[in-house]
Parts: sequence; structure tokens; C-alpha cells
Amino acid sequence: MESDLNDYTVIKEGEAEILLHKKNQVFFNKAQVNNRDMSIAVLREFISKRKQEHEAKLSKRNRSASNVVDKDPSQVSKEGTPSENGEHQVASEQGQSSASRNTEGAARRELQPPKVLEALSASGLRALRYAREIEGIGQVVALDNDLASVEACQRNIKFNGSLAISKVESHHTDARVHMLTHPNEFDVVDLDPYGSPSIFLDSAIQSVADGGLLMCTATDMAVLCGGNGEVCYSKYGSYPLRGKYCHEMALRILLASIESHANRYKRYIVPVLSVQIDFYVRVFVRVYTSASAMKNTPLKLSYVYQCIGCDSFHLQPVGRSLPKNNSVRYLPAIGPVVTQECNHCGKKYNMGGPIWSAPIHDQEWVTSILNSVKSMKDRYPAYERIFAVLTTVSEELLDVPLFLSLHNLCATLKCISPSAAMFRSAVINANYRISGTHVNPLGMKTDAPMEVIWDIMRCWVKNHPIKAQAPELPGSVILSKEPTHQVDFSRHVGSLSKAQAKKVARFLPNPEKHWGPKLRAGRQITSKHVSLIGHEAVNGHLTQHFEELKEEEEAVQEDNIQEELDAKRLKTTEDIAPTS
Repeated sequence: MESDLNDYTVIKEGEAEILLHKKNQVFFNKAQVNNRDMSIAVLREFISKRKQEHEAKLSKRNRSASNVVDKDPSQVSKEGTPSENGEHQVASEQGQSSASRNTEGAARRELQPPKVLEALSASGLRALRYAREIEGIGQVVALDNDLASVEACQRNIKFNGSLAISKVESHHTDARVHMLTHPNEFDVVDLDPYGSPSIFLDSAIQSVADGGLLMCTATDMAVLCGGNGEVCYSKYGSYPLRGKYCHEMALRILLASIESHANRYKRYIVPVLSVQIDFYVRVFVRVYTSASAMKNTPLKLSYVYQCIGCDSFHLQPVGRSLPKNNSVRYLPAIGPVVTQECNHCGKKYNMGGPIWSAPIHDQEWVTSILNSVKSMKDRYPAYERIFAVLTTVSEELLDVPLFLSLHNLCATLKCISPSAAMFRSAVINANYRISGTHVNPLGMKTDAPMEVIWDIMRCWVKNHPIKAQAPELPGSVILSKEPTHQVDFSRHVGSLSKAQAKKVARFLPNPEKHWGPKLRAGRQITSKHVSLIGHEAVNGHLTQHFEELKEEEEAVQEDNIQEELDAKRLKTTEDIAPTS
């Protein structure tokens, strides 16, 4: 074992330890500690909520059972015949017996620990942390289609002792096939692929139990943020737009795609937390089954119109609903919400979507998770980062999709920027709401229409004049119009969020250099990977690679020399051998 261990590096994260081979045979990214910590925090909250929901359901059943017992037939009129009284007595005994059986059955119906599926496990670090750190968790099934990864996972399970061996099992199989052949079996399904999760969504939705939790990561941000719009449409069914809000739009595109897959099986999703961290997006959604609730999906989706001149955006809902007697009638939405040309600068619109335009967080969940994380800070290696993200998420406006960038507004007008507090104060003084966003430190979510936003900027420019610009520029067209709203820039008490007032760090720098995506496992490292892992790592790998090549060449040369010597000996032997 000692000679084997010389080829591995022991990596400890949380309470789990793994053996990582020095030749990059199995994928591991240290930067994903934020992802794993956030997942553990959400899983802890899910287990708690699941238990509360189960107890509420049992309590409701017990109340209904006791109501059956409370209906005492002896209160029937004393004028009834003996036979009628006898029938009522039998009915009473049967009702009490049935209620007793229901109560006993409910008492026996204990909540089983949640069964977790990690569909793409690689080294198994995530599964091991789930098993070792989360109280009340059940079996954790780790899958991978790469044999080297499965062997590494099984090795790491043994390395982590009896608790890991009893709770974690690793299988070499295609995750899609496994999920399709185990429908409604897992209370939690975790998808964290290298790249896009699109090919796993259909089977993942089917394998989650009703009311279960689906956790999904997407790292193909270039696609989701508009770099390759046609590819995004083919994978997720939505067309992205390249605005400052592109990372939040990526979250909403992923949610819309998951909802689309769920609807095919009369299911729907309820997002509890959706975050963009580092170089990826991560969503946590509850999955429910209901053919009637599924009809509300068009009300949660919208198309986005974005002006190509001033970046103003407007949302066009896909559907609407009207109450009809005791039911609801679903209709197409009324549109369009914009004219052919932008009312502010006169330019055309690009149209993207559809995206998820309903809330992407559950405020109760976020608050509870944040409090839990604060009470267990020593158990989260990336505590400072996830605390900062959760704090910012807790202060977001839930019912406002996407956001504005103050610097982008100023760039359009080519003016100096007001302070964030001053801009926020102007919006609040105009009787609108405004908040920050965890996606971008300069982003601002507000329910103020674009007319009000541009009026605020017009008044700002009047007090801070700019140089004359070409009249056809979008900024010049906007400033040529007089403001129609009174703007008050006086400092408002709500211009700073609670976190800002308490000076809580919300956007932290990366803890080390090259904190980002890593190479796919097994890929040969070359000089073009400097931006990913740094000069030192590249030079070290290249030096090692060249040494290995040199050793191989020397071995080949020795073999060739040996073959030549053997051939000469054979020829000499044949020459001196007597001829017959």
C-alpha cells in the first residue's frame, strides 16, 4: 500500500478525504468546494423541511381519523327503532375500528432517510461528504460511466472508513440508463456534469420522487450567455441575449429547460435556490407531480426584448389566466409589449427566450439556510463565500427578473456615474423598489419602468453636463427628450441594504490564482492551458512529460540495440555452423 500511496495525493475537504492520482486520471476541481458546500447546506434544509412536511401530513391524517371516532351515533333520536339503534352501534364500532387501524398505520409509516443519487461522481468526493457530514441522510448512490473514476471512487470509499462503506455505493454505468430504470426512486438527484446537463435532464426528472429535490449545475456558460445562441437553443430550447444580465438569464434558461422536461411527465418544479458562482450556475428545485398545477407553466415563462441601442429590456409573458366561475381559463398572453422601434432611442429589438420569469428563490428557504450556515460555520470549508452569496440572495427582489447595470446606463449616455446609493435613493424616492443582485456587484434589480430610469439619468446629466455627441447615437436621442418625472436624489435610508449597512462582505476575491474551470480528466496538458492552471503547473507538467518521453526513447533505443546484438549473434552462429 505504501508504494501505491506514493502515486497519490491525499486531499481533505470537510470531513472527507480522497486519494487523487498525480496523472490527472480522475477529474477534481478545488474551486468546486463552493458548489459542494452550498449543496450540503441546501440538503440539510431539505431534510429538515421534509421531516416537517411528513409530520404535518401525519397530524392531518390523525385529525381526520379522530373526527371519525368523534361522530357518536348514540346521539341519534331516542325515538328510533331498536333495529336502527343496533345498526348505528355496529356502524360506530366499525368506524372506531377503521379509525384505530388508520392511526396505527400512520404511526407505523415512519419517514425513511432520503436516498441520494450523484449521477456523475468522478472521485466520489461529493458523495463522501454527503454521507459523512449530513445527519439523517440515507443511502448515497454514486455513478460514473468512466471505469477509472469508478475505481477511484471505490478506493476513496474504503479510504474513508466504515461509515462511508455502509452509506455510499459506487456503480459503473450510464447515469441516464440508471435514472430511467429507477423512476421516482431517489429523494435527491444531483447533476454536476463537466459542461452541459441537457442530456441528463429528461431521465433525472423521472427518477426524482414526488416532492424530491433536483440539484443541477451547468458550466457551459459561453453557450448559456449568448456566445453560441443556436447551440443554446438546441440544448435548452431558449435563445440567450448578450446583456449585462446574461448570467442571471443563464439561470433562468436552465430553469425553463428543467420545467419543460418536467411538464412532459405531468410534473412541475418549484425553485428554492438558484445561484451563479465563479464559472457556473447551480439550481436547486423541488419536483412535484400535478396535471392541474402543470397548466400554470406558461404563466412562469417570458420572452425578452432587448434594445440593440440602449440595452433597455422588456418581458413578454407566454401565457395568462382568467378566473371563470370556480375554475381558471388559460389563454395566450396579450402582446407585443414593445413597438418595432425602441421608444427611448429608436433602435430595433433583439428577442430572446423563453426564460423562467417567476421567482428563482424561496425566501423562507434562503433565510433558513443562511441561519443554519451561520450556526455551523466551522463545518463549511468555503463558509465565507457561501455566506456572502446567501446574504446577497436574501436581499434580492424575488419578483423582478433580470437587472440593470448602472455603469451600462452611463456608458450609453457617455456620462459620469452617480453613486449607487444616490441612484438607489432616486428610485426609492420615486416610490419604486430596488435591490442588488448576487450575480453582479454593479447590478440593480428594480420594478421601476425604463421610462423612469431614463428620466433619472436625464436629470443626473442636467446636473453633470457632458460633451456634445453625434445626434444619431442612442444616448443623444435619449437626452434630447425632456424628463416627465420629478426626480429626487436626496439620500434615502433604504439606499443601503442591511448587509451594506453592517459592512458585510458580499463579493469576495478568489482565494488563489487560476480559481476556475479545470481540464477534463485524462487530457494532456500543453502550453495553451496556461490561463487555466498557470505557468508553474504547465511547466511542471511539461517537464515531467518530456522526462517521460526521454525515458521512453532511451528504453526504445536500448531495445533496438539489444535486437541488433541478438541479430548479429544469430548471424555469427549461422556462419560458423558446419554445413551439411
